[in-house]
Amino acid sequence: MTYTKTEIDGLWIIDPNVFCDSRGYFMESYKEREFEQHIGKIHFTQDNESCSPQGVLRGLHYQLEPYAQSKLVRVIQGKVLDVAVDIRKDSPTYGKYVAVELSGESKRQFFIPKGFAHGFYVMSESAVFIYKVDNPYTPARERGIRFDDPAIGVDWRIIPDCPLNTSEKDRNAPFLNEADNNFENNQ
Repeated sequence: MTYTKTEIDGLWIIDPNVFCDSRGYFMESYKEREFEQHIGKIHFTQDNESCSPQGVLRGLHYQLEPYAQSKLVRVIQGKVLDVAVDIRKDSPTYGKYVAVELSGESKRQFFIPKGFAHGFYVMSESAVFIYKVDNPYTPARERGIRFDDPAIGVDWRIIPDCPLNTSEKDRNAPFLNEADNNFENNQ
């Protein structure tokens, strides 16, 4: 696998080695020892999967400490624009984001540590999105930030003439400067 640091500390793009022949393909999607050598020790405890049609935008989500989640995300079918926003209050990149196109074709993965809000937009007819987390979903600690917060300015690459489909919770999430947040850069 190839591990590439992004312009924001802590975010990594991971491109697996894919071996193709007449039978199809084979790849290792996660290798603990190699992951730890590049990124560090993360104890993933749960795998999640969602399927969404084109135009769905989920996010920007995170959980407060001590239930914050690191995520290793990928798409196994379709294509999404995946976004991570730095919400570590004393970080030099606070409020900045990285957007990565993930698809079943590229098999690219994106690692998002604690201290980031996360979301994705489905660009294909549908997408199957899977991710590992190191803490279970904890509804009482779940928080969100408006996906269209102008202070962040995410370019979601919204498809023209395709209705945007978001949850009421995501449409009504607070802006970054109003969001409940207990992250510091040293985490």
